[in-house]
This record gives sequence, structure tokens and C-alpha cells, in this order.
Amino acid sequence: MPIKVPGGLPAADILRGEGLLVADEFPHGASVIQIAIVNLMPLKEITEVQLLRLLGNTPLNVTITLLRMASHTSKNTKAEHVSAFYNTFDEVQGRHFDGLIITGAPIEHLEFEEVGYWDELCKVMAWSLDNVNSVMHICWGAQAALYYHYGVPKHPLPRKMFGIFPHTCAAGSADILRGFDDIFFVPQSRHTETRSSDIAGHEDLIVLSESEEAGLYMAASADGRRHIFVTGHLEYDALTLKAEYERDLARGDEIEPPVNYFPPLITWRSHGHLLFSNWLNYCVFWGNS
Repeated sequence: MPIKVPGGLPAADILRGEGLLVADEFPHGASVIQIAIVNLMPLKEITEVQLLRLLGNTPLNVTITLLRMASHTSKNTKAEHVSAFYNTFDEVQGRHFDGLIITGAPIEHLEFEEVGYWDELCKVMAWSLDNVNSVMHICWGAQAALYYHYGVPKHPLPRKMFGIFPHTCAAGSADILRGFDDIFFVPQSRHTETRSSDIAGHEDLIVLSESEEAGLYMAASADGRRHIFVTGHLEYDALTLKAEYERDLARGDEIEPPVNYFPPLITWRSHGHLLFSNWLNYCVFWGNS
């Protein structure tokens, strides 16, 4: 079914070129799922394509609203793009959304309270409790939400968790993992971790997926729907890790090549589509039923 994005968004032409249906408007009376995306990634246009590609490949009519932090100025995306296609939280806080996505951000070296837009993001997370059916938190966004909502800390890693790692589902996992294989592969790219032991000891949280090498991959609120916390990046393209590796090398970081990655071959695409389809069907749409 179609996905509706802000008018003129460059990602729309890319998605149409891939065969996705991008609508200008939906028929009067059509059932539409409203999704907001807090895009904290520096290269916002790349992240837009990655997420919209997955959100637009479902049987549901989906309308997208892009959100930015008013207290932060992006250094890697043109100001004209941000001002043209993104809303601030103040502009949407009176609305209800069926689903919300909060992305990661390359700021793991900072304590949460040191992040320039932390107070604003906290307002968004507090608002989501009464105004959003389900929230998917990705990478740093997952760590931030676990800390804000449940007091779960993040921990520094001795070296970057970087590459493609096998993961498994916990016994009796929630609907968000319906149809997942016993072993599936996920791109990981982070300098910090949330530990399964911190989740397992919390009565309001459940562990859904882990990796022997990469640690916790997915957790959720106890109902399996309200909050989904995802540490990895099933939305990544084939060359995303390569671009990150070259970026780290160029700025002089001590970085090893991503594990199990070169030559770049996608081994996670189908599970990426399944994750977002399950989220829309069983978590987001569930909130309307």
C-alpha cells in the first residue's frame, strides 16, 4: 500500500524508482496509520530512505511526519532540507500518532545529560506516553529511552561493536519477532551497550533477542508492544557499514574492519522488512483496535 511523505521530499523519487507506491493523498475515508520519526542521525536524507523503504512495504496506508530537535542544528544535512521537511516538537505536540520512531545518533561518548538536546528529547519521550500507541527506539535512541523511562544505564565497550552478527530470539518472544528465523543477522555499530542482565532484572521489561557476540539486540516493555528497544540496524543498506568504516578511518579513529562484512553482502534485508511490518501490524495498528 502507499506511503505518504512530506511533499517534495527527495526520498520519494528514490522510493518510486524502487517500485514503492508513494501517494500524494489518500482517498477520502481511507484508514491511515500516522507515524512520526525523530531523525537524530547526521545524514538525515540517507536515514529517511532507509526507514521509509521499510515502512512503505506493508499492507497499511502510512503517513509520515518528520521531526527534528529545535535545540540542535544539523551540521551534516543542509538547513534548507531540514526546514522544508521537518517539524519541531512544539508544532506537533497537540497531535496523536499511531507510531513513533526515535533513531540513533553518534553521541555515545556523551552522558545522556550532556547531550545538547537531551531536555527536548525527554519532553518528546514523556509526551509519547499519552500520545503514541507504540514507539520503536533504535540504537542510541534505545539506550536513551531505556535510561529515561526505566533508569537502565548504558555501558562503554572496550572497542566498537561493529559488523554483522548472528542473533537468536528468546523463548516465547513477542509478536514483533513473529516469523523470524532461529538465527538471523543484524548490523551493529556502537561504542556502548545495554546489558541483558539490567533488562532481565526489571519487572517492566523483557528481553526479546540477544547475540553471543554482540549482546542484547532487542527488548520491550512488558506487554511486548508499547516500547520496542532495538540496538542494531536492520534498516541499513549494503554499503552503510563501509561508509562508516571509511569515515572512522578518515578521522583517525582506531577501528577494525566490520566483522563478517567484507565483501558487502546483505544478509539481513528480509528480517528488516519483517521487523517493521510486525511493528506496524502488531504494535502500532494494535493500538487502534
